[in-house]
Amino acid sequence: MKNDVKTTRLELIKTKARRRVAAKGLSLLKMKRSSLILEFFKLARTITLLRANLNEHVLRAMDSTKIAEAQAGRANLERIAVEQKMERVSVDVRNVMGVRIPSLDMESTIKRSDAYELISVPSSVEDVRKNYSTLLKLLIEIAEKENSLRKLLHEIEKLNRRANAIENVVMPDLDAKASYIKQRLEDLERDQTVSLKFIKRKIGNAG
Repeated sequence: MKNDVKTTRLELIKTKARRRVAAKGLSLLKMKRSSLILEFFKLARTITLLRANLNEHVLRAMDSTKIAEAQAGRANLERIAVEQKMERVSVDVRNVMGVRIPSLDMESTIKRSDAYELISVPSSVEDVRKNYSTLLKLLIEIAEKENSLRKLLHEIEKLNRRANAIENVVMPDLDAKASYIKQRLEDLERDQTVSLKFIKRKIGNAG
């Protein structure tokens, strides 16, 4: 491989320039990786807190369903449930240090069908609707953040591979190349100096 290296001063200058660019790129990659790691742990803590509340919301929704069934009857509860309009979820994309992460949002405005407005709904049934709506929002939020967590982890792993390649392969190779060129140039300079001295001696002796 060393036989393919141009041992010129211009090549040495180019190699040192590439080494500086690689070092700068490595620094930027590490900065980006640090920022993503901070975001990763922030998301992980948020998910832990959300999941801690999930069981409570599930139990609350189930308990309110039992109360509503006892007061309004299962058939009446199912009929009202069918008359509800589906909640809409909008999908957006946010950018975290160059990583595109889907963002889900459920419409906060509660839409009811005309039939729902015309009937008298027991408060226990309304509690069921509210509890399950809250539970759905929580599940969507957890799903969104867990998906974001996976994307951040994937990006962090990619940055790790790139940083390792630059730090452990590219930069050492450039250092070795620069060192080799420098050594060859020094050897060449010494050879030229010896040759010049030899020529001068020859000229001196001839005179």
